[in-house]
Parts: sequence; C-alpha cells; structure tokens
Amino acid sequence: MAETFGEALRRLRGTLSVRDVARLANCGKSTVSDLESGRRQPTTTMAEALDDALDAGGQLIALAASPPGTPAATRAAQLQAGFADQLAAGEVTTVSLDEWEFTIARHGRATRYRPEGELLDDLLADFGDLRALLAHRQPPPIRRRLLAACASLSGLLALTLLRLGDPGARDWWRTGRAAATQAEDRPVLAWIYAQESYQLYYGGDFAGALELAVRAQQLAGGLPCVADALAAPLEARVHARAGRRDDTAEALRRAERALSRLAPEDQQQSALGYDGAQLAFHSGSAWTLLHETSRAWEQQQRALELYPAEQRLDRALVQLDRAECLTHDGRLADGAALAVETIEAMPVEHRSALLLYRARELADSVPTTDRRLPEVRVLHDLLALPSAE
Repeated sequence: MAETFGEALRRLRGTLSVRDVARLANCGKSTVSDLESGRRQPTTTMAEALDDALDAGGQLIALAASPPGTPAATRAAQLQAGFADQLAAGEVTTVSLDEWEFTIARHGRATRYRPEGELLDDLLADFGDLRALLAHRQPPPIRRRLLAACASLSGLLALTLLRLGDPGARDWWRTGRAAATQAEDRPVLAWIYAQESYQLYYGGDFAGALELAVRAQQLAGGLPCVADALAAPLEARVHARAGRRDDTAEALRRAERALSRLAPEDQQQSALGYDGAQLAFHSGSAWTLLHETSRAWEQQQRALELYPAEQRLDRALVQLDRAECLTHDGRLADGAALAVETIEAMPVEHRSALLLYRARELADSVPTTDRRLPEVRVLHDLLALPSAE
C-alpha cells in the first residue's frame, strides 16, 4: 500500500528523536508526533520545513500535496506543478532562454493553422511558467530576454482572444506593452502596437487603429522590422475605408518596401512574421474597400496561391473579400453564395468570431431591397449560427 505522510516522516527521521526533528524543522514536538500518528494533516509550509530538515528530496512535499487515495490525474498535475516551481527557482541559462524563444516562435506559426480554442490553453500554460521565472531575481540581461518573451507571448494571447471575440484581448495588449517597455525592446513593442491596431480596426475604431499603426512605424524607426511591414497595410486599409486612394497607394508602397527589407527568418507565415501572402491579402482588402475590384481580384488570387491550404482563416478572409468584390460589381447573388460556400467549408472549430464578424459585415452591406434574394437569405440564416468557442 502507498506510504502515508506520517509513515514517511517516521522512516526518514530514522534514529533521530522527535525532539531532534522538531528542532531542525523549527516546530513543536507535538506537531511532529501528531503528523506521524496521522492526527494532524501537514500544511504545505510544514511539509517543506520537514522535507528540508530531513533532506528528503521533496518526498514529504509530494505526499503532503498528494496523499494516498488522491486520483492519479490530480497527483500528476500537482507533481508537475511542484516540479515547475522548483525549476523556476533555479538558474535560467542561455539554453533555456533559447528554448523559450523557440517555443514562442512555434506558437506564432501555430496561429496560422491551429484552432484558437486549442492554442489558447497552451499559450496560457506557457505564460504561467514564464511568470514563475520572472518571480525570482534574475541578472538584468536574462530578465530583459524573459520580459521580451513575455511581451511576445502576451501579444499572441491577445491575438488569439481577438479571434475568439473575447474583449479580454485588450488587457493582454496592455500587458505586452508593459513587458516590452521594461525589456527596452523596441521591435517587440512596435509589433504589439501593430497587432493591436488590427483589433481597433475590426472593432470599428478606425482613427484609433490608424494612430497605433503610425506609432508602430515610428517605433520601428525605418529599420527592418516586422512591425513596419505589418502596420503599413493596416494604415492602407484605414485610408481605403475613407476613400483616400493616394494615401492608400502610398501606404501599400511602404509596406512593399518594408517587406523587401525583412530578414528571411522574418518573412514567414506566422503572427510574429510577415510575408508576401499576408501583403497580398491586405492589399486586396484595401483595393476592395476602394471598389477597385480588378486590382483587388489580382491581389486576392496571389494571396490564395501563396497561402498553404492549412491556413484556413486567412484563406477564408480572402474569399470573403472576393465575395465583397462580386457585390460591388452588382453580382449580389454570386457574392452571397461565395460567402456561404466559404463559411460552410470551414470546420466548425475554425469558425472564429473574426471570420463571422467579417461575413456579417458583408451581409449587412447588401441593400435591404436585395435581401430577399435566396442566396442572401441563406447567408443571413447561416450567420445566425454561434461562432466556434
């Protein structure tokens, strides 16, 4: 049978007297006796003191956290959490920092193909581990790298929550900005501003979105930076909504220059990078807003050629832009039919709030007099379905 805390305590003290153990653990003799007999259950603090006094290597701490009879799944979670705490108290090495940065880069790529609900759990777990590391004193260079990692992870959390339609995304942008500022990492801070500008854009705050996009480019300072390439197309889309064609074209030219200057490792399909597929998507969206459907259609076709099949969300958003082009050209039934086809082809777990928001925006743009068209009615009926959690 599994050993109890009291039995383990008796075994570990060996030839030591109860008085000796009490003195070593800075507690009363009656406490040790009661724990050995089972009349008292150990607290976490007492288990840690006795474990340290008897050099038990964590045995008493583990038994206090998971007494015999605790379900296996619960014991596993408790042991894992305890081990993570012990690791966090140790020295942070360059190797572990490199591993954290690799993990965050992997999460950035995963935003392109993993369902948001799945990804969110992993992001939160990793943020908790990073926070535990920061709770201990670290040398300044290591602390700065940890803070920069936290800033990037906060941005990925905000982006994931945004796609889920969760207003808590705003709090994570704020956390990311604070961490990047403490890390004195301008590229990461600029990236957070650029990504946050998209939340304001999709929330209808176009002036705020433009302000943050400009701020991101200012922080980039003209240096090769993902934020520069990411923010300029958002600026173009804001100008396009307002009908400012020249400003739109100029912002897109800056986006092309910024993309051409990025290092190869930054030109990746990731929330942390930027590539030609994303630029084609954003350019197509801007030209769609200006009702220049021929130019928009060319960019959309290029985006669909560049995006791999597993990047479902971005490909679906491109298709919704194409549906909007059809409606601008007076082909309302065709546009509605394409929107329905796009949503129905998307697995339920990938039907994020962002996707359905964009589809509703398209449906609402159809004039009231044309909403009796069968295809438009089907689109409205489909959008009554809840989004994926």
